[in-house]
Amino acid sequence: MSNIGKVRRLKRLFRPDGRTFIVAMDHGTNAGPLPGLERPGETLTKIAASGADAVIVNYGVAREFARELASLGLILRLDIPPTVLGQGCASHLVYGVEEALRLGADAVIVNAGPGVGVEEVTLPQLAQIARQCDAWGIPLIGEISPGGFDSDPALRTLKNIQLGARIACELGVDAIKTIYHPGFEAVVKNCFVPIVVLGGARVSDDVTFLASIKSALEEGAAGVAIGRNVWGHPQPEKMARALEALIHKGATLGEAKAILQG
Repeated sequence: MSNIGKVRRLKRLFRPDGRTFIVAMDHGTNAGPLPGLERPGETLTKIAASGADAVIVNYGVAREFARELASLGLILRLDIPPTVLGQGCASHLVYGVEEALRLGADAVIVNAGPGVGVEEVTLPQLAQIARQCDAWGIPLIGEISPGGFDSDPALRTLKNIQLGARIACELGVDAIKTIYHPGFEAVVKNCFVPIVVLGGARVSDDVTFLASIKSALEEGAAGVAIGRNVWGHPQPEKMARALEALIHKGATLGEAKAILQG
């Protein structure tokens, strides 16, 4: 039964082309009401109308905005990272799979990564949730960052990304969200679950950002999980439509740029 449940729920996240466009809206437990996230219901309505397949949200948003979430795949975050006033890079579990199921989630997501002071906490947590997900038939997405959440950029080498992604596969995740790095095909080649790339910090050069997503897709990424560069964009609907065209319609970089600027 667990495999049947996972198959059905994964089809809520991934289209028949095997790709997905996920918008991450879970930043509130780390940085509070960032511009673009002050009114989650309004942001969700815009996202749903702009071609996104799914969203990542925290427990409170999932509970309070069920109507706005109804047409989107729901990925519930089960852990919390250090806040902007906190220390360290290790996230800690605060919810379990049963809470996610009660909220109607299609998948759950947990932070993890290799590195001193992080792997000792986050990798056992990832394995714990993998067991629960197999028991209940709900997919697990591992958000994998070498050094943990908001880690030192120097740790985010291609070799370390490969290491973290393969460890997540071995621990039983059903998909991975991780950092894009040139040469990303090596990460994809050495994993056996779909991998989506995260968007990272807000960037000012839209064309360079879209080009990086195009490269990730060409190198084997199964989609994206992007937050600040969608809802934090001056024109979030246009950015979402440009990304949807790259991911699902095979648009060229020029065509995506035209959508954004049109």
